[in-house]
Amino acid sequence: MRRGIRGVTVTALVAGLAITASACGSGGDDGNGNAGGELAGTVTFWDTSNDAEKATYRKLAEGFQKEHPKVHVQYVNVPFGDANAKFKNAAGGNSGAPDVMRTEVAWTADFANLGYLAPLDGTPALDKPDDYLPQAVGSTQFKGKTYAAPQVIDTLGLFYNKKILKDAGVEVPKTFTELATAAKKIKAKTGATALYLRGDDPYWFLPYLYGEGGDMVNARDKVIEIDDGAGVKAFKTIKDLVDSKAAVTDATDGQENQLKALKDGTVAMAIDGPWDIEGARAGKAFKDKENLGVAPVPGGSSAQGSPQGGWNLSVYAGSKNLQAAYAFVKYMSSASVQQQTTEKLSLLPTRKSVYDVPAVKKNEMVKFFKPAVDGAVQRPWIAEGNSLFEPIKVQMNKVLTGSATPEQAAKATGDAYRKLLKDYK
Repeated sequence: MRRGIRGVTVTALVAGLAITASACGSGGDDGNGNAGGELAGTVTFWDTSNDAEKATYRKLAEGFQKEHPKVHVQYVNVPFGDANAKFKNAAGGNSGAPDVMRTEVAWTADFANLGYLAPLDGTPALDKPDDYLPQAVGSTQFKGKTYAAPQVIDTLGLFYNKKILKDAGVEVPKTFTELATAAKKIKAKTGATALYLRGDDPYWFLPYLYGEGGDMVNARDKVIEIDDGAGVKAFKTIKDLVDSKAAVTDATDGQENQLKALKDGTVAMAIDGPWDIEGARAGKAFKDKENLGVAPVPGGSSAQGSPQGGWNLSVYAGSKNLQAAYAFVKYMSSASVQQQTTEKLSLLPTRKSVYDVPAVKKNEMVKFFKPAVDGAVQRPWIAEGNSLFEPIKVQMNKVLTGSATPEQAAKATGDAYRKLLKDYK
């Protein structure tokens, strides 16, 4: 997943919170996480979860220490917007990189290509690999090797305020055209704007692109696609929604502003992911939790689709405690831990077996998001995958501010891709 602007450093690293453990590092440590055959030493874990999630992940890390009392887990919550650059700086400088990092799915191939991740094939980190959802495995592999364990899988959905839509007398829109039509009734009868449109984050552009039958690139055939007709239509859709006042947008902190607008009831709908379920329900508009509805992302003129996202657990290639790091990844990606994250945070597990647990089966957000994940569009898992977003971000801003036409934006994005991907047509 996804939370906030991808690949852009925006805030300072939150101070690490060391989790204490008894007998930390004691007893004949051989320098590789073993003390007389028992795991020992320190494992530094960079967690990129948001404010609503981090307390849960910290407790889960504490659970690992209960199983391995001679291992000291140093937990550090790193803001998502900082994490990519901070890891590259630390790993590239061979100083300060964590043993284990919760990596966004688009980062894994990039980090592996740079030589910063340890291959996990044949290590304890990959426990019961056949239990992983097939679509969750794609982002963990690069050039025939596995560099991460899938931890969370997600996609985008349409969050909506049931009361506002009911008061306006409109149905949940199935297309962006239907949404634009419903916006007039919503504004007239409730005063709310129909949609908060994330104009600050290019990940949120993908449903509009997929809705026109397009994509960023075709990685198999090495063809750039974003500057075709579908790309032009996608840019036009976001422009039309904002110009018609069916949507409001923000070029800066869309993550917080969108969530606040949804929580306060000033917008009826927002495209968001399961990571914001608990955050949305904390708002006054959802004091009755049942008032939050989730539906598929609206379609475009020819299709409907939402990007596959999620989080992996990777091990730093330069870790001084690989055995303990492997064990920590095994624990944090286990069925038991994934079940707990679903029960507490409504995040979707990557293990097939967890979906058979009664508490997970009956989770209302899992009921929606699992079929949505099954139909989500996999992005190109290439080393440059994360870099494909910045050109879109630049052109989204130009289109929404009127400094570029949709045609100019699509062409400029395609030109930027050809500079980045030298062997693509």
